[in-house]
Amino acid sequence: MELRHLRYFVAVAEELNFTRAAEKLRLAQPSLTSQVHSLEQELGVRLLDRTRNQVSLTEEGRSFLVDARRLVALSLESITAVQRFSRGESGQLNLGYLFNFNFDLLPATLTTFHQTCPEIAVNLFDMSPAEQLSALEARKIDLGFVGLRPPSATKNIATLSWECVAHHSVVAVLPANHPLAKRSKIGMKDLKPFFFVAMSEVTHPGSRDWLGGLCKGEGFTPRILQDVDLESGIMTFVAEGLGVTLARAQIKNLPHPGVVFRPLATAARADYWIAWHRENRSKALAQYIEIIKKEAPGWL
Repeated sequence: MELRHLRYFVAVAEELNFTRAAEKLRLAQPSLTSQVHSLEQELGVRLLDRTRNQVSLTEEGRSFLVDARRLVALSLESITAVQRFSRGESGQLNLGYLFNFNFDLLPATLTTFHQTCPEIAVNLFDMSPAEQLSALEARKIDLGFVGLRPPSATKNIATLSWECVAHHSVVAVLPANHPLAKRSKIGMKDLKPFFFVAMSEVTHPGSRDWLGGLCKGEGFTPRILQDVDLESGIMTFVAEGLGVTLARAQIKNLPHPGVVFRPLATAARADYWIAWHRENRSKALAQYIEIIKKEAPGWL
């Protein structure tokens, strides 16, 4: 049994007339009659009752029509999908991001994207930056809202393209009862005597380099007492008095009992990067990147 046999049967079953079905299929009627008869012989059941003036479905034919329609529709979907894939048109866009820690650019761009490409399904995956980098390399996601750009020697970096889409203010994160918490602004050098809490390089590649670079600019190296894998861990350890830290202002979006945030006396900013696989030719991805670039200037 071939797919064309199913198509022929469905056409006859829907028209209940061999002449009209043949015209619909652009096929000679004798050939169509022969093909449907061959299908019945192969199945070993009669699908159609034929008289000189009427064609009707048997009970077996009505049952078989349900599956035949489904298989024909599935084949058409598969053909359309592979043709779209060949043209670089994917029916979905997979995005990696950090839940509760991303800024408003993500929902803003998604709204515009849905208006521009309503036929594209968008799938969001909550991932740490390290997980995003691995998923991008494996082509499991199309784009990642990675945040900090890791050093060039970091694994997975060579296969990716990068775009800086925002610059975020940096704040000091302190225990609520810390001596510096009473100040309205914090000088970065004032943090030198204290231990620091930092994001782990395992989950946030480049985070230590970024923190060290900020402090180095003020003439000191941060003494890191504790690494944490999750942003919520920053809040926990700071609240317990195990250290202070510097972070993007978006960290305020997380619950923070026992923690206060203070702007820096000398403003500092953190670049925010998106990344995608350099060999990804998805037109949906290209469209979304252009939308991000257009939306981004308002957030710089």
